[in-house]
Amino acid sequence: MSAVNPTSAALPAAPSGVALKAPGFWLRALRHRSFCIGGVLAALLVLAALISYVWTPYSPYGMDMANKLQAPSGSHWLGTDAFGRDVASLLLVGARASILVGVIAVGIGLVVGTALGLLAASKRGWVEEAVMRLSDFTLAFPAILSAIMMTAVFGAGIVNAIVAIGIYNIPTFARITRASANAIWSREYVAAAHACGKGSFAITMQHVLPNISAVLIVQITIRFAIAILAEAALSYLGLGTQPPQPSWGRMLSEAQTLMFQQPLLAVFPGMAIALAVLGLNMLGDGLRDLLDPRLARAR
Repeated sequence: MSAVNPTSAALPAAPSGVALKAPGFWLRALRHRSFCIGGVLAALLVLAALISYVWTPYSPYGMDMANKLQAPSGSHWLGTDAFGRDVASLLLVGARASILVGVIAVGIGLVVGTALGLLAASKRGWVEEAVMRLSDFTLAFPAILSAIMMTAVFGAGIVNAIVAIGIYNIPTFARITRASANAIWSREYVAAAHACGKGSFAITMQHVLPNISAVLIVQITIRFAIAILAEAALSYLGLGTQPPQPSWGRMLSEAQTLMFQQPLLAVFPGMAIALAVLGLNMLGDGLRDLLDPRLARAR
């Protein structure tokens, strides 16, 4: 008869963490209006970027001055801009820049911010205080202000915009991770694991991180929307994506002087930005409702 470790038998069971694997998650998700609408809009954003790699109605870099400022027609579905470029092609290719900035900038914030937040929650004391004060200091410099400072030193470009937005995301993830991790560290199963001899790193990776992943997933979608908006704002100011690479923000900037000649030049990129941000925000709200156990039980 095999011996049973009494210490391990007495350990409280840890929650599963991510609710995405729950059998009823996708059934509830399909009934959640915000999640479905947000998911469709986010999927359209990704689909537009993917399609642009294999097909566009016209070359987004080809200029045709003889057909500039054309209204939407059968040959140019959304018309042409001041240089005769096809607006539909520019919108499709412009989705690449938005997704590129969002993925890398949010990735920087997620990796660095989560690591700092977990470190602060596990060490406490002066380490936690130092991380939080550093986060407060970083939050004092918005993404646009950071991009302006980096532009003054290194020059304008999408790389500097990504770095600036990524740095701005770090304190947000650090603060959210630290607050969520502190709640997990106070649970009984974490205290039991610590009493059994597990170190802080093992507890963080096996118990804390899996159980705050739902919070981080929701935050990723929200920060992705903010990153797209920030990239559009920086490109509008001439600090983000540089010519000839298409960008929704720069399309708005170029259209502002042509509002009375061809107002649709501002409408189409503006709608693209609005729908992308709206879709990601709705997706984040839906995920928050679905992944929160209290809200999930109420549905």
